[in-house]
Amino acid sequence: MWGMMRMNAKKVVLMMMALLSGCGGSSPLGNSPTITNAVQTTNQALSFAYFQRCINPIFLTQLQTQLNGTTVTNTCAAAGCHAAATGAGGALRIVPTAQVQDLTNLANTEAVLRATDMYKNFYSAQGEVVIGSPLLSRLLDKPELNNTLHGGGLIFPAPASDSHVALITYWISHPAPIGQDEFSPATYNMFTPAGDPMSGTCNTQ
Repeated sequence: MWGMMRMNAKKVVLMMMALLSGCGGSSPLGNSPTITNAVQTTNQALSFAYFQRCINPIFLTQLQTQLNGTTVTNTCAAAGCHAAATGAGGALRIVPTAQVQDLTNLANTEAVLRATDMYKNFYSAQGEVVIGSPLLSRLLDKPELNNTLHGGGLIFPAPASDSHVALITYWISHPAPIGQDEFSPATYNMFTPAGDPMSGTCNTQ
C-alpha cells in the first residue's frame, strides 16, 4: 500500500513539473533566469560646491517661524529641529558644526569629501529633493507649508520674494550634467565669476 502511494505521489510531482515547464524555463524548480536591469542613464546629482557655499548657510541662519500663531526665531539646524544629534525634524539632518571644504585643495579627493560632515549635510538635504523639480521637493514644500505638514511651522511665508527660496530653487534646478557627479567642475558656473566655488557669488538665475 505504501509503495503504491509513493508511486502515485511521484507521478503527481512529475505531472506538476511537466505543467510548470510550460510556463517558461527549462527547470521549473530551479532559479529564475538572470535578470538584467536596464542601465539608468538619466540619474543626476546636485552640486556639492553650491550646496556648501549657498544652501548650508541657510540652515544656520536665524529665521523667523510662524508657529501656532506665534513668531519664533530659530535656525533649521537647532536642537529640537534638524540638528543631527538632537533634532526631531524627520529625515533632514544637519551637522551645525560642519566645516566648509576647500575644493581647490587637491588633497580633498572625492573620498575625503564624502567623509566630511559637510557632505553628510549635503546628502541629507539632497534626499529631500526631487532633482530638477523644486515644486515637488520637500526641502521647499515643508517650510512653505505647501500642502505638506511641517512641525517647524511656516518658514517662508512669501516664497516668491524670499532670497533663501531663490537659492534653494536654483540649486535644485541646476544639477550636474548627466554622467557627472556632485563634484563636477561644470557646476562651478553656478557662481559669479564662473569657476569660483569658494568665493564666487551664488547665482539665482
